[in-house]
Parts: sequence; C-alpha cells; structure tokens
Amino acid sequence: MSATLLGILMIVTGLVFFLGAAVGLIRFPDFYTRMHAAGKGDTLSTLLILSGIAVYFLHDGVDFLKILVVLKILAICAFIALTSPTSTHALMKAGFDDGIQPVTDEADDEEGKEAP
Repeated sequence: MSATLLGILMIVTGLVFFLGAAVGLIRFPDFYTRMHAAGKGDTLSTLLILSGIAVYFLHDGVDFLKILVVLKILAICAFIALTSPTSTHALMKAGFDDGIQPVTDEADDEEGKEAP
C-alpha cells in the first residue's frame, strides 16, 4: 500500500513539474530562460515519473523479472540525467554563438516606451 501511494505521489509530482516547465516556456521573456525552464523541468519531471513507475511496479511483490524491469527503468533514468542537461547546454551555447542576446531589462522588451 505504501509503495503504491509513493509511486502515485512521485508520478503526480512529476506531472506538476512538467506543468511548471510548460508555464515557464510561455511566460519567460527570452531564449535562455525558456531553455532553463524546459531543461530543468523536463529532466526533473521525467526522472520523477519514471522513478514513480518503478516504485509502483513493485507494489504487489518482488520477483526476478520485476527487478529486471526496474533496473531497466533506472538505467533510462541515468541516461536522461546525463544527456538532458548536456543537450540543453549545447542548445544554449549554439544560441549564444549565433548571437542571441539575453533580455537584460524590461525596457528592452517594450518598443516605443522610454526607460525611466
């Protein structure tokens, strides 16, 4: 029973982080902050959801085949934990090399308005 609740809690928490990443993609002003929201939110939420699935999978007993499935899920978690931040960094570096400038002031966003 407790493994079931823990698994469901981890999955729901991962979905909340996915929602936060989606809101960050919409609300943040420039490429770099949007990439930050996408990279952090995607990595953490995917790890939480997959870990929750692994815990939930073991809720009704443990045998050899279930342990193999959980080990595969954890291997996927390790792969995502290594590659997602690396790819986010590579995309940000490519944007910087292309000359995409970060937004440094709200006055930069609003054309036609003078800064105080």
